[in-house]
Amino acid sequence: MAYKFIDNYRERGARKKLVELLESRGISDKNVLEAIKKVPRHFFFDETFWKQAYKDIAFPIGDGQTISQPYTVAYQSEILHVKPGDSVLEIGTGSGYQTCILMELGAKVFTIERQENIYNRTIKVLPIMGYKPTFFLGDGSKGIPQHAPFDKIIVTAGAPFVPQILLKQLKIGGVLVIPVGDETSQKMETYIRINENDFDKIQLDTFRFVPLVGDQAW
Repeated sequence: MAYKFIDNYRERGARKKLVELLESRGISDKNVLEAIKKVPRHFFFDETFWKQAYKDIAFPIGDGQTISQPYTVAYQSEILHVKPGDSVLEIGTGSGYQTCILMELGAKVFTIERQENIYNRTIKVLPIMGYKPTFFLGDGSKGIPQHAPFDKIIVTAGAPFVPQILLKQLKIGGVLVIPVGDETSQKMETYIRINENDFDKIQLDTFRFVPLVGDQAW
């Protein structure tokens, strides 16, 4: 894939319009909107598809995966309530676009990807862009226990249930954001860890993600 690592007034203007669209759809967190404005989404696209980069759509990146729709990225980021310095576990690195948004919000990101081809591509692209999360290749449904507990966990694929192993990797007061449902439609859910054994659950809007695959998933 040929990446276009040039960001000029045309691209910045397109991001400004994208932010305005996201605001019109209800995204109100100024930090999230500012992060969307900063991250060059076209860097994740072959130059041939530049015009698709700033549409509010998901787009294929190979191996049955997609770069998430900007609204979905903004939505998950907003409900995650990232604070500067938060340790965030991202399940499903994918293109790395969500990773970059989290880092712009000030998070220390640990990100894990199952697909080796996508992993190998993303670990090259993000450092060129100036983003250096801690990358892992493996089964994200099991988390990264050696770096737990985390302040926040975000799952960027649709799960059939909430893996208990991920809940156990949250700090007390930590937040898990995960889409849960079948392979065609999921409800976004958040879990806040109250104490060692108890969690507050909030069920939100309906989305459609690629399936989360792993020992604790599909």
